[in-house]
Amino acid sequence: MLIAVLSGFILAFIMAFTGRWFKGKLSLLLSSVPVLLFLYFLQYSSTVAQGETLLFSYTWVPSMDIDFVFYLDGLSLLFSLLITGIGSLVFIYTAAYMKNHEYLDRFFAYLGMFMASMLGVVLSDNVVTLFIFWELTSISSFFLIGFKNESAESRKSALQALVITGLGGLFLLGAAALLGQITQSYSIQEMLQSGISIESSPLYGIVLLLIFVAAFTKSAQFPFHFWLPGAMTAPTPVSTYLHSATMVKAGIYLLARMSPLLGGQPAWSLTLMIFGGITMLYAAFHAIYRTDLKAILAYSTVSALGILVFLIGMGTEKSLLAASLFILVHALYKASLFLVAGTIDHEAGTRNLDQLGGLRKVLMPLAIAGLLAAISNAGIPPTIGFVGKDLIYEATLGTDSTLWLFTLVALITNILLLAAGFLAGIKPFTGPMPDALKDTHAAPVLMWLPPLLLAVLGLALGLYPAMIEGFTRAVHSSLLGSTSTAHLALWHGFNLVLLLSLVTLALGVTLYMVIRPSAERLAKVERFEKFSPKFILNGLGAAGTFFARAITSLLQNGYLRYYVFTIISFLTLLMAYKIISGVNLYIDYSRLSILSAKEIIIFSIMLASILFAIFTNSRLAAVASMGIMGYSICLLFVFFSAPDLAMTQFAIDTLTVILFVLVLYHLPKYLVLSETGIRLRDAALSITFGLFMTITIIEVLNEPVDKITSAYYAENAYKLAKGKNIVNVILVDFRGIDTMIEITVLAISAVGVFGLLKSKVNENPLKE
Repeated sequence: MLIAVLSGFILAFIMAFTGRWFKGKLSLLLSSVPVLLFLYFLQYSSTVAQGETLLFSYTWVPSMDIDFVFYLDGLSLLFSLLITGIGSLVFIYTAAYMKNHEYLDRFFAYLGMFMASMLGVVLSDNVVTLFIFWELTSISSFFLIGFKNESAESRKSALQALVITGLGGLFLLGAAALLGQITQSYSIQEMLQSGISIESSPLYGIVLLLIFVAAFTKSAQFPFHFWLPGAMTAPTPVSTYLHSATMVKAGIYLLARMSPLLGGQPAWSLTLMIFGGITMLYAAFHAIYRTDLKAILAYSTVSALGILVFLIGMGTEKSLLAASLFILVHALYKASLFLVAGTIDHEAGTRNLDQLGGLRKVLMPLAIAGLLAAISNAGIPPTIGFVGKDLIYEATLGTDSTLWLFTLVALITNILLLAAGFLAGIKPFTGPMPDALKDTHAAPVLMWLPPLLLAVLGLALGLYPAMIEGFTRAVHSSLLGSTSTAHLALWHGFNLVLLLSLVTLALGVTLYMVIRPSAERLAKVERFEKFSPKFILNGLGAAGTFFARAITSLLQNGYLRYYVFTIISFLTLLMAYKIISGVNLYIDYSRLSILSAKEIIIFSIMLASILFAIFTNSRLAAVASMGIMGYSICLLFVFFSAPDLAMTQFAIDTLTVILFVLVLYHLPKYLVLSETGIRLRDAALSITFGLFMTITIIEVLNEPVDKITSAYYAENAYKLAKGKNIVNVILVDFRGIDTMIEITVLAISAVGVFGLLKSKVNENPLKE
């Protein structure tokens, strides 16, 4: 299982060295990876359908209770099959859609990374590893959305998606930490089986907030929904894979997985139903006004995600069953419609509905795929979409309170989505063909076969829903937290649910016939853009940027002397506050030794060096005097029996003087002395800071010394680390990680300095 999950990363690593071989016809071979993974997970379907669950554990960081633990039940298997199954078709489609692209190998590497990340998310039982894979999906999707990096719009969309989903990842980390603190375990299954009532914890509300933000940002819920339509600048395979079947459903997966653990409370249900309801209506309304095929599908995807959040929030047995099936239904028809839109764009050169029509004459297989996907989206029998729509209405009708409101929300949403689906899947192929499209030719088989297979599968599952009934029960059981007895059927007789389906069909088709999306209609809707969450959040971002620039101009203005002055001033004020606020200073003068003659001589040399460095107008003389200052400190270390520190100080000072001389050799010979007022200010600050530091050091010296730590290192340095130099043992063994981090920081600083030396700096780097 571990190899299966990480296979996408392995593929990406291999592509880094062999990618040039897969830019032509051989690129089709790469689809064997997701195909084999799909077959691997498919073998578990019968086992899981019988109600069994599987656990795969691999030790990773046992000291922190972090392992690679993969849990396979109905919910995780459903997502695994979607990720690998639709991933297989996307890989095949990409081989034709991006044939001979300059960076095709890089694109496949990104797809592999994303596939592995999503598998890690849905299979991880440990919330820490779930978070790691969660963040990896954000990073890999950033590369995919911004794949057209020469486009400013693509770069902006990728960054916007990364910021919003990355914010959600931060909240998920907080939720994982709190859940681990409450349940004393990071395993989701152990949390469920612990019997601990998380609802009674005072941290329950905070955990809910963190989980909601994580899920809402990832699954594009209002008010974070706008990143998903913006991400449509990505190539069609990305839109199909990330934004219909996999990544955007990661938030849905999180809510579904946490439902047995956190659900059942009003705070959980009301929040999800409110935000899900707003999202499904808001996005469905926007979908029917768009003229770009991918924009229509993007907003309808956001609406479908809102439906899933709404159903999970209801939390009833019927609503969770509807969610269990709708995850699959939506993935099938939406992935097919995205691939259809991509092929139309590839062959016709446009995705604008105003310029499309009559494409059935040259793209008949694609027209069939679009038709089947559209009727599945509409919930027309005998597709699996009809079964899914019926379950949604059964769920809303099965509630006791606000019956009419829930059903009305679902009805309006489904009507709007039906019209949107027809616009995307049927309208481009009907009517006369515009003269501008006369040269459109038939698409390659690999570009119409994947969407057709998905659409036909939606029809086949509708005709024979018993094929997935056992599997759907397994998914339903995962959401319920108990055994499901759900039954799927295409026909339930004449009842209110059927009447609602007929009303949806009639009004949806009528709306499709009446509405004519156009740039003028879209402009009328976009007049209200200034009230949208996107406009508000972008405004807050612009305000934050303005504030950051102002602070940067004030504190990070490019002059080192100002940085030092600011830091020293803050520390001086802080120390002054502590002293003035009533800290009792006690100095035991009896413990202070009388200065010896050699100490007086050394201090005199140090004082002379300092004064000379301050008042000389020669750079080299100032450096030399500071070197004398350092060597004087070396003598103090020798006199006080610290030869190792003396040697270290000697080496550092010698190297520093040499480096400064080499650098200053290329600068003007004399320093330009500061104004008298500035020199007096700096002198006063230096003296005050030195005085406070002296008082602090003397106070510390008067504190009782606890030598437990020193004794421990002295006793165990040789015993545990086989080293006689205690300082070296502490740095290398006892605090080895700290030392490694310090070395890393120095290396990063060195790279930064090197970059600055090589860069060409403008007069004002903050001015665009």
